[in-house]
Amino acid sequence: MTGFKEIEAEDLHRLMANQPIKLVDVRNDDEVARGVIPGAVHLPLAMLPVRHDNLHGDETLVFYCHSGIRSAQAAAFLASKGRENVFNLIGGVLAWGKAGFPFERI
Repeated sequence: MTGFKEIEAEDLHRLMANQPIKLVDVRNDDEVARGVIPGAVHLPLAMLPVRHDNLHGDETLVFYCHSGIRSAQAAAFLASKGRENVFNLIGGVLAWGKAGFPFERI
């Protein structure tokens, strides 16, 4: 049991329009410099074990990376800590961009 759910780009886009969520980009600095999903915070995967306490609460939490592999690890980690409402963006920013959704610079 993974403890987290998977979400498609189109479903994430709808979710973002209908409720408050916390988007967490777990990519490296050089990847984030190319753009992030609007509203995302950057928390590199390597920093998650020491900074996961900043992700408390009950709002929906969505992790993403380039292709969805590292973010699945992040989602599994947070779910293992008892955090609920945790999602992984299937396909990462590749899927987000392919769906035609925007990016922003942070």
